[in-house]
Amino acid sequence: MGAKTWMLVTSSGSATETLSKRPNLDRDAAIAYAQSLFPNETLSQIEDGDLYYTNPPDNQLFVGSYGDVKVIAASEFGIDYPSKLPEKFVPKMGCATLHAMHSLVDWFAFAHWDNGKLRRALSLSPDSGVMEDIGERLTFEKPYWDGEFPAVDDEEDDDYPFPFHPLELGEAALLNFFGYQIEGYADQNLIEPEDFPLIQFNRAANPHAKPWWKIW
Repeated sequence: MGAKTWMLVTSSGSATETLSKRPNLDRDAAIAYAQSLFPNETLSQIEDGDLYYTNPPDNQLFVGSYGDVKVIAASEFGIDYPSKLPEKFVPKMGCATLHAMHSLVDWFAFAHWDNGKLRRALSLSPDSGVMEDIGERLTFEKPYWDGEFPAVDDEEDDDYPFPFHPLELGEAALLNFFGYQIEGYADQNLIEPEDFPLIQFNRAANPHAKPWWKIW
């Protein structure tokens, strides 16, 4: 698998339901959202990307706004302990879901909040083990933990630390929360992430921004 993500998706209700209606990108709302989360940075627009690629380098961020759904991808969301995401990123009302995975180390992490309250957080990789496991397992997770999708078939490899592959659970999370997958079985009923453009920005520190210790 070559999938990588580090993104946060917020919505007033079901992101899957909203995205299934294929809403157009609201560019003004997306730009305003990015500026509200990163007010001390200079954001310079470059060419658009799309929802298939949500793994920007440290000096870029990607953002989209579709109806009540907002997507923002930045290095701040590629964290081992998703429950520790700074409060400024989590809305007090509605839903927020952090999704992060990296194929190079078979790492997957996610967290889900309802009305600002953390409901579930998980982070794991074969090398590091389970780094975070907070809240009750969600319905889409249970078949994986129950061993219905084993990571290995070879009995000689039965020392694999989990009863599933983290990236496969990551794909299941994409499907559950957003209604699409990056890699997996083709399904014409799923939305195509390439159909959802994201505005891409180069980011740099704003030389005119006040240092945090002088903001009062």
